[in-house]
Amino acid sequence: MTARINYLEFPSQDLAATKAFFSEVLDWQFTDYGPDYTAFAAKEAGIDGGFYRSDTPARVATGSALVVLYTAQLEALQDRVIAAGGKVSTPIFAFPGGRRFHFIAPGGCELAAWSE
Repeated sequence: MTARINYLEFPSQDLAATKAFFSEVLDWQFTDYGPDYTAFAAKEAGIDGGFYRSDTPARVATGSALVVLYTAQLEALQDRVIAAGGKVSTPIFAFPGGRRFHFIAPGGCELAAWSE
């Protein structure tokens, strides 16, 4: 039997701020399903997924899985994250095969972005 990841869900302490942030920074579009859930599409994000209202943020330091985005323009994406109200939690650093940084979106979840 095989199975593959085809949907991701993230907690958000502020769905409105989360939607505004990812719309501005990554051009993601959202579909609301009630007051406590909003979904994004693979067309913009690379995979279908959503954000649900939660008081608990997803952070690597507390054992959360880390979703890593790819971009060919790492510095430009970091600048967009900051300009849109995100916080860089780990500045750009090198690793074998590339460079990356981690950030906290306004709704509280931590993601990373990498480039060659």
